[in-house]
Amino acid sequence: MKSKVLKSCLLTFVVVIIAGCSNGDNPNPGSANYERNDSAHQIPIVLDGSLQNPAWSPDGKAIVFTRFRNGYNEGPADLAIYDLESGTTRMLVSDGSDNVNLPGSVWDRAANRIVFSSSREPHDEIFTINAGEGPGEEIKITDRVQQAAYEPSFSRDGQWIVFESHRVDVENDGVITKYKIDGTEPYQMLTDVNDDCRQPNWSPNGHHIAYQAFNGGQWEIMVMNSDGTDHRQVTSGPGDKTDASFSPDGARLVYSADGPALAFANLFITLVSGGGQIRLTHFDGYDGAPSWSPNGEQIVFESSPDAPEDSPGTTIWIMDAPKR
Repeated sequence: MKSKVLKSCLLTFVVVIIAGCSNGDNPNPGSANYERNDSAHQIPIVLDGSLQNPAWSPDGKAIVFTRFRNGYNEGPADLAIYDLESGTTRMLVSDGSDNVNLPGSVWDRAANRIVFSSSREPHDEIFTINAGEGPGEEIKITDRVQQAAYEPSFSRDGQWIVFESHRVDVENDGVITKYKIDGTEPYQMLTDVNDDCRQPNWSPNGHHIAYQAFNGGQWEIMVMNSDGTDHRQVTSGPGDKTDASFSPDGARLVYSADGPALAFANLFITLVSGGGQIRLTHFDGYDGAPSWSPNGEQIVFESSPDAPEDSPGTTIWIMDAPKR
């Protein structure tokens, strides 16, 4: 089944079909007329910039996402919340720095908090904000002189975060790090300092942490126990696998992967226990940064008809998750 999304303009239907819209007319320059060979449809978020990293609220009624103002991964970046029922968007964090959430387990059910990283001086650290608040209400969680912190996610009980840590001004050698947000426990390194590991995501059942590691010249999805034991690689084959997040029962992972047969990355699913991958999206463009809905019925993700780095930015799409 194919779905088509048309740009929204204050023009007549005939003019839209014939001429399309300029970026000045379009509230989201990343939007485009293009077809897909799957059931995904675009979420009509009226906000300019590149819309990335969507993650569900615990009740499944809203999505938090990162808005890069100047194109794909081109800051400043803000956090916004889109209400799926009302179709409205409101700004959550917007201070002129790069504020970025991770797809997956970033919205704490117990305290209604969202966790994210921010590039505020002196360097990137982890912050939280109550989902009902707004700009200026965020609280800094990590604070280290020589280590930057990126891409956090919450534990099931909301008491811990796990994130990617680097030495300040160093972009490789990421270390997956665990921290109790009340500061009563020291920072715990869960991966080796000689590896390069990124984008940790806590499973909803609290048992595992997924992350990506640079192995053999490409990114692979790894899973470990939440105490840092039993590291296992769950993907294989040529191409980079990135942006993994869990199904609600913690048994499956959805992630983005490219390869020799793909022009750009698409979405795939695999079992945490291993056993091969299943292709989820079928698109000639790019699909990435997926999150599974709390009820297990849908998956939300970012998409672009071209390489995202060469586009005005990505838009946010949603599709039905496969039945087990």
